[in-house]
Amino acid sequence: MKNCDNNDRHKNLAEHYAAADIDEKLTVNIRGLGHTLRFMHEGKGCQRRILSILNEDGATTQRELTARLGIQPGSASEVISKLENAGLIVRGQNADDRRTVDISLTDEGRRQAAEIIGQKARRREEMFSCLDNDEKRELLSLLEKLHTDWKRRYNCGCSHGRGEQQE
Repeated sequence: MKNCDNNDRHKNLAEHYAAADIDEKLTVNIRGLGHTLRFMHEGKGCQRRILSILNEDGATTQRELTARLGIQPGSASEVISKLENAGLIVRGQNADDRRTVDISLTDEGRRQAAEIIGQKARRREEMFSCLDNDEKRELLSLLEKLHTDWKRRYNCGCSHGRGEQQE
């Protein structure tokens, strides 16, 4: 029964997409690509992302890490505890403020972070492998144009960690 429901749902979505105007189709595709990119690039939880951030930035406070991840402090505490229990991170006293605790990678955490960085590079190459270099440049140009316009138009101020384009 559930499989029939899924088939009906997919059929309805396909019919809706076929009837949609081009702006809706663009939105559907960009949203879908965004979900796929986030899953493929960052993985399911944020443990991999935390390891990558710590590898990139070095020791950081839990507050800074929580802000960078954009998650609730309680969620960050849970993930950080799991990483600590797995021997991938350690907590230590901040040199400048004794009330603050720094989080940093262990040797095993650095090893896993390096592996994650390599996986991300291979995924990026794989994800865009259906495009030739000219198509990649054209897509990049169009995405930068959209990003610049949406940032100005909607004042979202979100660079998502990217270098800012010249406006």
